[in-house]
Amino acid sequence: MPGLFPSTNTMAASFPSNNKPTAFWIASTSDKAHELSDEAKRELAKASAEVQKKTGQIELYSPKYYAACILGGLLACGVTHTAVTPLDLVKCRRQVDPSLYKGNFQAWSTIARTEGLRGIFTGWSPTFFGYSAQGAFKYGGYEFFKKYYSDLAGPENAKKYKTAIYLAGSASAEFLADIALCPFEAVKVRIQTTIPPTYTSTFKGISTVVAQEGWGGLYQGIVPLWGRQIPYTMMKFASFETIVEAIYNYLPKSKNEYGKGVQTAVSFSGGYLAGILCAVVSHPADVMVSKLNQNREAGESAAQATSRIYKQIGFKGLWNGLPVRIVMIGTLTGLQWLIYDSFKIFVGLPTTGGNGDEKKA
Repeated sequence: MPGLFPSTNTMAASFPSNNKPTAFWIASTSDKAHELSDEAKRELAKASAEVQKKTGQIELYSPKYYAACILGGLLACGVTHTAVTPLDLVKCRRQVDPSLYKGNFQAWSTIARTEGLRGIFTGWSPTFFGYSAQGAFKYGGYEFFKKYYSDLAGPENAKKYKTAIYLAGSASAEFLADIALCPFEAVKVRIQTTIPPTYTSTFKGISTVVAQEGWGGLYQGIVPLWGRQIPYTMMKFASFETIVEAIYNYLPKSKNEYGKGVQTAVSFSGGYLAGILCAVVSHPADVMVSKLNQNREAGESAAQATSRIYKQIGFKGLWNGLPVRIVMIGTLTGLQWLIYDSFKIFVGLPTTGGNGDEKKA
């Protein structure tokens, strides 16, 4: 029928012609993609300039500096953790019941078939709220405590014992960050490890737990959460700083002689490698957090529950789900540092780590 379908000429214009070399068409498409990419970069640079114009020069270690780091951390952790919810969902369920699924793809297929496609993202809401809050405290707190401990040590000792300062600063920041994260983590694990999910929403879950168990019910996993997250974050920040410094020392020019693209690429690479180390160090505690939130008996202390669960699963059980967590945490940590340092560049701040203006010999 006329008007319902495009004419032959119109359709021909939409696809490579037989008389037109396919390579030329592909090259033209590639050029268009580059033009769009360049346009996106120009728009990002314009937006960055506008933001910097409104905020003014952000002085290092000023309240405005820490506010920017808090916002950068919120974006870095909230977005990335939410994006990997499907991986986290399978990891948590396999930690609680190793026989539930044979592998990730089989798990997602089963979940999609029995719970719908939305089921693959079960737990995204408490993940987003919890890890946004955690990221704000983690990154903003790390910048604060790193400067605080460096000032306490003095310039000479701060340089000499920089790794110890990275470790102390990240541990202090994570201690506070986990207090913000714990209620959301408790709800997330309960939602993800019960089929169908125990609660219909994040805040409905929080209010239900408080009504039934008191505020303590939201914090029954705080000790194992500290046990998982503090070593994880210490490894994450200290190894990131060390790896990034090593990369810049290997490169022929100093950090500030490289453009934004190279600096953010270094941030991603350093973050990914640091993430692999983080996953291994923190995995046993991660398994225990999942078990405690899903399988803690009434009136049982954290120590009693941990001892009982360990007797059930043994040392080998503490490593359930490690391969998938390595992939998840490596990607997650690399993207977090990429987002965080990109945001710092966006507001006119230097990226994290490296030697800055220090010239190569």
